[in-house]
Amino acid sequence: MHNGDLVGVQTRSGPRLALVTDLHGSKAAVLVGFEAKPERLPLRDLDLISPLPPGAGPAASLGALPWQFSAAALTAATPSLRDLAAAWLLLEGEDGPMALDALVELLAPEATALALAACWLLLPQQDFFRWRQGQVQRRSRDDLHQLRRDRRKLVLRESRRQLWYGLLAARQPLGPEQLAAAQPEQRAELETLQTLALGEDAGPPGPELRQALHAAGCGPSSGDIRRLLSDLGLWDAHRLPSLAGTTWSAGFSPELLALAEDLAARSDDAWPGDEERVDLTGLKTVTIDDADTREIDDALSLEPNGEAGWRIWVHVADPGRLVAVGSPLDQEALRRASSLYLAGGSVPMFPPALSEGPFSLRQGQRSAAWSLAVELDGDGAVASHNLQRSWIRPHYRLTYEDADELIELAPPPDAELAVLEGLLQRRRQWRQAQGALQMDQSEGRIRQQDGRPELEVVEPSVSRLLVAEAMILAGAVVGSWGAESGLPLPYRGQPDCTLPPEAELLALPPGPVRHATLRKGLSRGLTTAQPASHFSLGLAAYVQITSPIRRYGDLIAQRQLAAQAAGEPVTPAEELAVLLDQLDHALRQGIQISRDDQRHWQQVWFEAHQQESIEGLFLRWLKPQDGLALVRLDALAMDLPVVVRESCEPGEALVVKVREVDSFADLLRLSGQRGTGPRGLGPA
Repeated sequence: MHNGDLVGVQTRSGPRLALVTDLHGSKAAVLVGFEAKPERLPLRDLDLISPLPPGAGPAASLGALPWQFSAAALTAATPSLRDLAAAWLLLEGEDGPMALDALVELLAPEATALALAACWLLLPQQDFFRWRQGQVQRRSRDDLHQLRRDRRKLVLRESRRQLWYGLLAARQPLGPEQLAAAQPEQRAELETLQTLALGEDAGPPGPELRQALHAAGCGPSSGDIRRLLSDLGLWDAHRLPSLAGTTWSAGFSPELLALAEDLAARSDDAWPGDEERVDLTGLKTVTIDDADTREIDDALSLEPNGEAGWRIWVHVADPGRLVAVGSPLDQEALRRASSLYLAGGSVPMFPPALSEGPFSLRQGQRSAAWSLAVELDGDGAVASHNLQRSWIRPHYRLTYEDADELIELAPPPDAELAVLEGLLQRRRQWRQAQGALQMDQSEGRIRQQDGRPELEVVEPSVSRLLVAEAMILAGAVVGSWGAESGLPLPYRGQPDCTLPPEAELLALPPGPVRHATLRKGLSRGLTTAQPASHFSLGLAAYVQITSPIRRYGDLIAQRQLAAQAAGEPVTPAEELAVLLDQLDHALRQGIQISRDDQRHWQQVWFEAHQQESIEGLFLRWLKPQDGLALVRLDALAMDLPVVVRESCEPGEALVVKVREVDSFADLLRLSGQRGTGPRGLGPA
């Protein structure tokens, strides 16, 4: 190439003509197009079309001498596709490369620079010939057919893609036939969207998918994508991302379900140790639970004890009778660590055939249990206790409402509950004297019923306090026994905490405001293999023991007690500590999933009540610099973060309104301002 030569260059917008103005080693300075845009390009990117005519000087543009090109002239000099087809037929059998001017001589009266330029510009737009390494090559008949087939496939693929993107943009549920017709790349796009909806990193969407999302009015956030997939019928609006891929989401395998069914069918057979169980089926035993509880793992009895007064019995289900350590069912329960509690119900630790069957302490059924007998002295301290494996037969299954009524009325045939309530009140007062904190208040949660959010407020009724105190009593007795005998158990402790001075607490309104201040000063509970005091319960040692169907740690405690009673080796503290660490991860994961689920249903509830205002009570500041406060919403019996832009003191009344809520985006923002507001819920 030389200065002034006419060359061609491929650009993003297509082939362009250019003039060489200077050469610098492997690069050339050129003027591109009719606008003579100066650029510096590698020589390998330039195709020589026509050298500068002899005696002519370099031109400053394509329109100047010696070229004198114009857009109209180039169009007029462009060969027709009919002429190209005729040249292709004429050259049949001559498939070797040829110079550009040789082809132009077949297409034009003369191979002028204009004709050469027009032909070079046309080559990328036709199928008969291709330009390769500065020469023209005739395509074979097979190549031509394949090229055209590929082009038809490309057109068909693009047509299907546009149809697909139209379906996405319509945001209507996709039917089975539409999903079946989706191409592999479209199914891959849906998988990418599902991954992004879960909040996982799938890399940035490709340009075509980004364009489709834009056409569908969908932003790049996981919440936006979840809403789009929901509109398309490909995402459950209440699907919980944090639950995906966990052991609870997979359910029980068919093999585990079969094992559970087999054990349930053989539960009435004789099992090792059954002959040593004490028969307590004659005791008048009751269970007290919510009406929808299906896993009943504790029961209560009260037995006269002559002059000593009364003997309190706490009975606990014994799943270890049927499930052996290290068995597949035991390993699955260990992986889960506990039952999972969601707004729509619980996901059990054991298959329902067992957890709702022979494990449960069912009314009228002889059930295997651990039974703890406790006698209290006049102050409520434990005077004596005895723990043994037993058979029991619950006489009544009571709801909390049933139990409240029996305690209140104390009918002569069924006065035991009222007596038991008095005994456990004494025990509760004893713990208070040891420093226990009493923070009983109503607690609200959102339940899910047929896809609809329903508010449930649980009041600290007499029967609920009775059951709670009985379970704490059992844990205290076992904890004390374990500490005295040096038995490694999953001790639940809470380090000592520094609370505000009593005068400061008494200056606060009683109830939620005072409780919020107390909770702020409490340390997180810990589970260790060594005895540890529990600050807020007022106990020197405490072991959770009363829910072995729903908490694996309780089952561990039962097994340690059983080994000790039988004179067999117990799990050493070091090994138990490793096992508790393994449980801790699953427990934390389960707690987080439950919180995520409850937060989601709170958002769904607020979406249905966006126009309402709620009476609130200022509890304390969370982030005063951001105006974020903890507020008690009376009608919901919940403590939630609320943006408050005013100076407030604990106990001040607020009116809380929904500022922004989006359950797909996991977003809830509440704002509050001082004022008496309506009682409960009302129009905003």
